[in-house]
Amino acid sequence: MRISLKRLPAIFGFSLLLGVALFSCSKDDNKIFDPGQKAFFTPTQSTASYSIVDANAVYKIPVGLTAPVTSGKTKTVNITATSSTGAVEGTQYSYTKTLTFTPDKITDTIVVTGVYAQYLAGRKDVVKFTFTDAADFSPSLNSSFTLNISGPCYEGDIAFADLLGDYSETYENGSYGPYTSSISNLVPGSSSNTAKATINNIYDNGISAQATFDYSTVGAFTLTVDPQATGLGVGGQPLFIRTTPGTTSTFSYCNKTFTIYLDLYTSGGLYDSWVMTMATE
Repeated sequence: MRISLKRLPAIFGFSLLLGVALFSCSKDDNKIFDPGQKAFFTPTQSTASYSIVDANAVYKIPVGLTAPVTSGKTKTVNITATSSTGAVEGTQYSYTKTLTFTPDKITDTIVVTGVYAQYLAGRKDVVKFTFTDAADFSPSLNSSFTLNISGPCYEGDIAFADLLGDYSETYENGSYGPYTSSISNLVPGSSSNTAKATINNIYDNGISAQATFDYSTVGAFTLTVDPQATGLGVGGQPLFIRTTPGTTSTFSYCNKTFTIYLDLYTSGGLYDSWVMTMATE
């Protein structure tokens, strides 16, 4: 077949245009899929909780680079921390402010150290970590990390429902036991800082008694068993139970422990008196 020379410029021009278009598309693809040497927070989640259970507890936030550093060079990335709850760096916490990447290190770690003494009274903070320099990160990558900081369990955060259940380490006078007692049947108390619930298998004899729990004073939670029938008897007389007059029975929310001074008695007098301790482990 013979091709007219008059058509050659048009065919040549179309081929040249197609080549330029393909080349341009390839360059655009590279720009889309190669973000350059950018830093990013490597956890898949962008929020975590850090509980300062003791003075040595730290939280480590890993940071990575999208591409390694060129041989013979280093790259530094600065970190900024802000707190919406008023936590002050150097008072409530400290952290690694600068990361240094070398050719053989494509990941590094921000070490956050909370000040244990600052969080013993129930303080809670939110601290957000970001990259200081805009050139160091890409908006399409994980460019911030939020840490919820709190101390060890705080008695003032009590949720009494958490205390329901079995207590397999129950003793009488520290010697008889262990056996399993339990707490059940939660009923709201007369105020927001009190509750009523049933203590079961007292005396390892199936006795159940309702107790009033008072947690209005942090660090000094108390409970009282008002005089009530046990359903049992001795010598033909019904047995009653109560907390021992003149004593203070206590409990801890964080440790899940109870120390209860108890009496069994009849109308004729005291049948037995002991201290009952309850724990889960």
